[in-house]
Amino acid sequence: MFRFFAPFGFLLCFFVSLPFHSGIAAFAAVPSPKTEILWDTFGVPHVFAANTEDLFYGYGWAQAHSHGNLVLRLYGESRARGAEYFGESALELDRWLAVNQAPALAQRWYQQQTPEFRKYLDAFAKGMNDYVAKHPESISSELRPVLPITGVDPLQHALRLFQFSYVASAARVKSAASRPEPARTEDGGSNAWAIAPSRTKDGHALLLGNPHLPWSGWYTYYEAHLNAPGINLYGATQIGLPVLRFVFSDYLGFNQTVNSMDGMDLYALTVKGGKYEFDGAWKDFETASHTLKVKQGDGSFREEKIAIRRSVHGPVVYDEEGKTIAMAVSGLDRPFALEQYWQMQTAHSFAEYEKALRRMQVPTFNMVYADRDGNIHYLFNGLLPKRKHGDLAYWAGIVPGNTSETLWQGYHRFEDLPQVFNPKTGYVQNTNDPPWNAAWPASLDPEKYPAYASGRGTSFRAERSLRMLGEMDKTTLEEFIEKKHSTRSELADRVMDDLLAAVAAHGEGERVKKAATVLEGWDRETNADSRGALLFLYWAQKLMGPALGNQSRFAVPYSMKDPLRTPRGLKDPIEATRFLDEAAAQMERDFGALDAPWGDVMKYKHGNAEFPANGGFGNLGIFRVITFSGMKEKKRTPTHGETFVICVEFGSKPRAFAILSYGNASQPGSPHSTDQLEWMTRKALRPVLLDRKSVEAQVERTDRFQ
Repeated sequence: MFRFFAPFGFLLCFFVSLPFHSGIAAFAAVPSPKTEILWDTFGVPHVFAANTEDLFYGYGWAQAHSHGNLVLRLYGESRARGAEYFGESALELDRWLAVNQAPALAQRWYQQQTPEFRKYLDAFAKGMNDYVAKHPESISSELRPVLPITGVDPLQHALRLFQFSYVASAARVKSAASRPEPARTEDGGSNAWAIAPSRTKDGHALLLGNPHLPWSGWYTYYEAHLNAPGINLYGATQIGLPVLRFVFSDYLGFNQTVNSMDGMDLYALTVKGGKYEFDGAWKDFETASHTLKVKQGDGSFREEKIAIRRSVHGPVVYDEEGKTIAMAVSGLDRPFALEQYWQMQTAHSFAEYEKALRRMQVPTFNMVYADRDGNIHYLFNGLLPKRKHGDLAYWAGIVPGNTSETLWQGYHRFEDLPQVFNPKTGYVQNTNDPPWNAAWPASLDPEKYPAYASGRGTSFRAERSLRMLGEMDKTTLEEFIEKKHSTRSELADRVMDDLLAAVAAHGEGERVKKAATVLEGWDRETNADSRGALLFLYWAQKLMGPALGNQSRFAVPYSMKDPLRTPRGLKDPIEATRFLDEAAAQMERDFGALDAPWGDVMKYKHGNAEFPANGGFGNLGIFRVITFSGMKEKKRTPTHGETFVICVEFGSKPRAFAILSYGNASQPGSPHSTDQLEWMTRKALRPVLLDRKSVEAQVERTDRFQ
């Protein structure tokens, strides 16, 4: 435990020596001496503040303590100055943000904030700066030039994440430019459930938040408990954001999954003589430039000038091989996403929560909600452009840019978006699938929405989710948590009988028959000791492709009217039998056995910690998603999947359990960078500490401010 005394002279010298970045957060008010951070034994900060401004200050201090180097790297990158700070490796992202004029837009957004919320952003930034001033040794020398942080930085970072990573990305532009149809990839994403009191034993609503993302970089989650007069919030957010995104209070909670809303469109331009064609006329591009500094190996800098051209659609983001493509991105006129999140989480009722949602500042993400009054809600949230025609596949490609027929006509209203409130089914869910099966039997009719609103397919993980929710009746929080940890493969349940019958009818040779025997004895789980799961994975990747996304080899295709039984069957039993023989041969080559246990190969690994894994690929129909890398190696480690997990029961006081897979810190030497990994292998969650007394019983250290 220590007390923080910050002599003015020391701080003044510290900040004068740092590069200037607009904003004056470094000189925001000093927090009240009543503000303190109690750190529990898992490195979770419990911030107790005298007022809301101090709360943001304490939260900024906490993020710098737990992830200071990571936050500074991300903020440096989000300024489109990564190459200036870190060298050539960051240049591609700088170009992407510069072409989209993100730095200038973030500055405008900062000026547009309400005076109250701008104070909160400044306080958050000052908390970070003050932590570094007190602990300069905690920050890598490579990252010190990024300082000081200002209130613009969290806005700039949010803009990078929401608009220029989730909604639009350079990778998607390149993919669309090189292929007419984007490739289908491994089903990853997130899980979210809300269960109504009618389906629970104690008559309390239940909420699950379970995002799946890569285990490093800007994807990293940070868990925190935030307290101020009238405020008691618990949850997690991506590091660098000043508000929680997976959160609950004494009154309500909400979680999110990535949705399929298309808020980015690409336009093929016809260019001649430096002009572009539009509605039969030739128009001049709007032009601007942006100069990037690029740090060289010897410490010197070179400059790269980015020429920016804009059509009526937006900036030109691709100009190669005779293709000139401009891009439109939703939400660039909506600067209040962070404030909206703050209003959503500090609401005391569904009416207040919905009022915040109706601001429509958050450009994407499904929202899944529950509260202590027993309400549950699902919203296919986002800024959905109004288009004159076309379906989702049409707009996922590159559309003609020479006509106003493809220009957006504004955004759809909140009332136009697919949503479900207190359905008769007693639950809402999403696993990154389209909104139509938010509850089953379906309460949303896709025919009532534009064809470009969302697709109509689904994944085996979504079907596993629906099946488990249908089985939950008069459930308890403990049973809810057990279901959440399911490692059973829906795909195996769907095809195993047909596969075994195919081998019995067509299998020739001892190897394929032994493989069938292994699969017949498999429990269809992906636990560490499951024998047969690896063999099934090898077979499924031959049937459905390496990303497990091709459903064309099933006898009965998917039907929205029958999601729990389709797709099913094997279109070609002889081919399926051959695939199993090939998979068995591969297992023998790789592991010397057909029944190698799942956990002998699949590992939870982070830093120096390693444990046998459970869970697996979402497209196997596994709810506990872990995507493993190194599929040609003898040991495979997670690159993506289970991150923050929170299960909440809304009684008179909430009760909750949580885990953050890779731990709540990334600073060198922190004991909390891997201390929760062992809990994952046990499918265990930690009790969430929600009141000061329970926190004080597990305090590791205390930071007080004077």
